[in-house]
Amino acid sequence: MSGIESINARRRPIVRLGVFLISHSLIVSVICCIAAILALLLLPVLAKSTYVSENALMPGSANTMLSNQEVSEADRLVKDVNALSLESVDAGINIAKLIARYMADLGAEVCYHKFRRQQNQFNPLHFFLSTDPVVVQRNISCSSFGVNTVGVIRAPRGDGKEAIVLVTPYNSSRIDAAEASSLGIGYSIFSLLSQVTWLAKDIIWLAADSRFGVYAPVASWLKDYHTPLFSGLGQVNAGVCHESNDLLKLKDAMVSDTNISKIFTRAGTMAAALVVKVVDRHNEADEDTLSIFAEASNGQMPNLDLINIVNYLAVHRQGLRVKVEKFWSLLDSKFLNFVGETVELLGKVAKSLNPNWRFGMPVAEYVEGTATLASSLFNQALGVPTGPHGAFRDYQVDAITLEISPKGSLKSMGQRIDFLMRGGRLVEAVVWSVNNLLEKFHQSFFLYLLTSPSKFVSVGIYMIAFALLIAPLPIVAASLCSDANRRDSSLSKEGSSQPHASADEPNPTLKSWRWLHAAKSVFVIHFWSSLVTLLPHFISKMPSGTSASSLLIWLSLCILSLFLLYTILGSPFSHITTSRPQEWAILKSVTVSAAFIGLCLMSVINFATAEIGALLIVPMCLIACPLKLDLQDWSFRALIRAASNLTLVLIAFPPATFYLLKGGIEGSDSVSVGNFWNWLETLWAWNSATYLYIGMVHLPCWVLCLNILLHPR
Repeated sequence: MSGIESINARRRPIVRLGVFLISHSLIVSVICCIAAILALLLLPVLAKSTYVSENALMPGSANTMLSNQEVSEADRLVKDVNALSLESVDAGINIAKLIARYMADLGAEVCYHKFRRQQNQFNPLHFFLSTDPVVVQRNISCSSFGVNTVGVIRAPRGDGKEAIVLVTPYNSSRIDAAEASSLGIGYSIFSLLSQVTWLAKDIIWLAADSRFGVYAPVASWLKDYHTPLFSGLGQVNAGVCHESNDLLKLKDAMVSDTNISKIFTRAGTMAAALVVKVVDRHNEADEDTLSIFAEASNGQMPNLDLINIVNYLAVHRQGLRVKVEKFWSLLDSKFLNFVGETVELLGKVAKSLNPNWRFGMPVAEYVEGTATLASSLFNQALGVPTGPHGAFRDYQVDAITLEISPKGSLKSMGQRIDFLMRGGRLVEAVVWSVNNLLEKFHQSFFLYLLTSPSKFVSVGIYMIAFALLIAPLPIVAASLCSDANRRDSSLSKEGSSQPHASADEPNPTLKSWRWLHAAKSVFVIHFWSSLVTLLPHFISKMPSGTSASSLLIWLSLCILSLFLLYTILGSPFSHITTSRPQEWAILKSVTVSAAFIGLCLMSVINFATAEIGALLIVPMCLIACPLKLDLQDWSFRALIRAASNLTLVLIAFPPATFYLLKGGIEGSDSVSVGNFWNWLETLWAWNSATYLYIGMVHLPCWVLCLNILLHPR
C-alpha cells in the first residue's frame, strides 16, 4: 500500500464524508434544495395539535362567576360612553373622566397617564438599542396628546409582585359602539375581580386612548411603567410646550376628585397581558368570532400556552369561532390544490398499506393550513407587531390581542348584553388560568408557526427546511476552493515542466493573493451596502417628497455610490488576467461563504426572515455562473442555466421580490411604484431587523451574484 493510500485509509469517517460531499457538491445541492422545498410543503401535514403544557393553568376547571349584575353595570358604562361620544366638545377628556369615576367606584387605585403624539422616524442607531419604535416630534402641537386611564386592583391573596394587564383601546376623538363595548367588557371583568377573594395577582386595567393609533398609548405607558420615575400627570413629558386647556381641565378634575392618584400607579411584574378589541364586521358571520393576533416585533411570539388556553376556553366554554390570520388569495391557488391532492392520495396509499400510518389530510384542510402558515411566517419575517400586544413582548411579557366580532348588532340591548356576557366570561376564565401560575410562562414553545388556532409547527420541525437550504453553501464554497487549488497545482506543474515558461506566469507561492482580491470585492460590496442602508435616513429629511420620487432617488444614489466605490477602490474585475480563467469561481466561493454567514446570523435574530431569505438567496448563489461561458457553450444545458440565472437575479432583486409578493397576495391592482418605499419606511420605523437584513445581507449578495453573471471570463 502506498503512502497516500495509507493516509486515506486512516482518515476519520467524518473527514471521508466531508470529502465525499465536496466532490459531489452538485448532486448534494440539488438534493438538499429539493428536500427543503418538500419539507416546506409538508409543514401543514407535520403540524401537531396544540395542548396546554403547564398543568397549573387548568383552563376551564372553575365555573365563571360573571353575573348579570356586572354585565348590567358594564352596559350602563357603554351607554354613558356612547352618550358622551355625541358631544362635539371635550368628548375625549370627559370619557377619560367617566372611566376613572367608574374605576374609582369599585375601590381601585386610579391614575391618568398622559402621552404625546409621536412620529415615526428612521434612526439606524436605534436598532436593537431601544424598545420604543417611535420618537417624539419636536415641533408638535400642544393639543396633540392622549390620556390613558389606568386602574389597579390589589390582589387579596397576593404580595404585589405580579400583575395581569387588561388593555381596552378606544378612540377618544371618535369612539364607536364597538370600542364602547370593549370598554364594557373591560369594566365587567374589572368589577368582578374587585370582589373576588381568590385573586393572587394584581389586576391592571389600561383604557388606552388610541386617537393616535392603538400601539402608541400602550408603548408609552409601558415605557413609563418600567422607568424609575414617580411623576404626576403634569410632569410626564413636561417642558415640551405649555399645557392646553384640556389638560388643565383634567388636572382640575384630579384636584377635585380625591380618588384619583396624583402619581403614576404601578403594580408588580407583569405575568401576562390581554388586549381586548371589539370589531363590528356587520354580520359577516353566523356566530360570534374571535381573531387572535400574536406576532410581535422581529418575529417574537408569546408562549404558546397563552394561545392554547384562549382557544380552548373560547371554543369549549363560550362557543366562539376562533380564527387566525391567513392569506386568502392562496386558498384559490391551483398549485396548492394540486399539492393537497397529492398529499391526500399519498395518505390514502399509506393507510391502505398500514392502517396505523396517519399521513396526509384533506385537500381543503391542507390548503387552508398552508395559507395560515404562510401568513404566520410572513408576519414574523416582517418584524412588525400585528397589534398593541407587541409593545408588551418588547419587555418579555406574554401578550396577545383578542379581536371579538359579534354576529348581531351592538345597538340592540339584548344582543349587546349577551355579547358582553360571553366576552367577559372568556376574559375572566383566561385571567383565572393565568392567576394559577406560580411562575412565568415557560413550559411551552416560544418559536412556532400556526397552521390553525389548534395546530402548530414547532421550531424543531420548520428549521429542517432552513438547514437543508443553507447546507449546500459551505459545501459549494469548499468545492470551488478545492477546484481552484487543483487547477493552480496543475498549472504550476505545467509551467515548471516548460523550460521557457513565460515571465508573466504567476508564482504558485503567491496564489493566495487571488483570494484577497475576491475578499476585497466582497468587502467593497458590503461596505457599499452599509452606506445604502443609511441613505433613507437622509432621504426621509427631504421636504415634500413623494414615495415614488424617494424610491427613484434612493436607487439613483445606490448606483452612483457603487460606481464611485468601484472607481476609488477598484473594480472586482480589475485584477483579472488572461492566465487565470477561473477568477469568477473564487469570487463565487467567497460570496457563498458571506451569504452563509449572513443567513446564519439572521436566523438568530429572526428565523422567519432567514428562512424566506434563504429561499431567494440560496438558489441564486448556487446557480450563479458567468453568462459569457454559457453563451459561448451554446448548448441546451448552458442556455437553461443562463435563463435560470437571469430569472433568479430578477426575482431576488428586493423591489422586484416585493412587487411580485404584493401582487400575488393582494392583486395587481394594489401595486404602485411607491409601495416599496412605503414598506421600507414601515420596517425602519418599527426598527425591524428585516430592514437590516435586506440592506446588509440580501442586497450585497444580489450585487455579488450579478457581478459573477457579468464576469468577463
